[in-house]
Amino acid sequence: MTDETDNTTEMGRRALLQTAGAAVVTGIIAGTAIDARAATQDAERDEAPLGARLQGVQHFGLTVQNMERAYQFYTEVLGGTEVFRHGDFQGDGVQNTLLADQEIEANARGVNPRTIGVPDLRSGAQRLDVRFIQFDNMVLELLQYREADQPMGSAKSFAEPVEHMSPAFPRMMHICFYVRDDVDFNKFIADLEAESARRGMTQVRANRTIRVMTEADRKAAPRNTNTNRVTAEPSNGWELIYCKGPEGEQLEFVKALGPVKKRFSEALAKRQQKVVR
Repeated sequence: MTDETDNTTEMGRRALLQTAGAAVVTGIIAGTAIDARAATQDAERDEAPLGARLQGVQHFGLTVQNMERAYQFYTEVLGGTEVFRHGDFQGDGVQNTLLADQEIEANARGVNPRTIGVPDLRSGAQRLDVRFIQFDNMVLELLQYREADQPMGSAKSFAEPVEHMSPAFPRMMHICFYVRDDVDFNKFIADLEAESARRGMTQVRANRTIRVMTEADRKAAPRNTNTNRVTAEPSNGWELIYCKGPEGEQLEFVKALGPVKKRFSEALAKRQQKVVR
């Protein structure tokens, strides 16, 4: 090999090393720039209004007396899909995370926390089990607080259920299910009640749009009274009925058609456009 060839080869190696080095440096600089931009975006997000830091509602939670009964209703009757279940939650961290405000209230009243329905997860005397159920556009979490000697899925909860809760009570909440546009609403409610009754879920009772004074009156009401169709603006196209679930929980079933459906769609589009900006 000649000196000229050696020189040429050496120059090629140097050029290659320089190019590679430049690429590495460029990559580092580019990576650093990306990291810097991401850090800046994170910092900006952390200073944004609270609403801009949210992704929406992740789930609704429902504390139940009978886990298996509630699970059967929301999966087998209403068709939800289990995401996962987890249970036997106990310990100081869980107690503090979930129940600190209630313990403070008990201390302020000078009473045992158990007298106002606060379980003792701290010592493990009571336990918490949860199951998450996925619907098309919502996740429902079922929670059951039980005595430690009761098995998971027990029909016995730690605290007594609150009976006959009117939706007019402050802090009372409800779960609203969205009925598909092409479904006969009146028949849906009739089928829901019949299927629930077949499973022994006698608390599943929907209201009627006419006045009924007894359970016999409610059952005897014509099927076309299962749905309240709203025609007044701005709710024109809204169809609904209130219904109690198997745990006595307040449910609602709705349709949003015509003008009211358009209003919801426009509001969603406006919000999404605002979030993108």
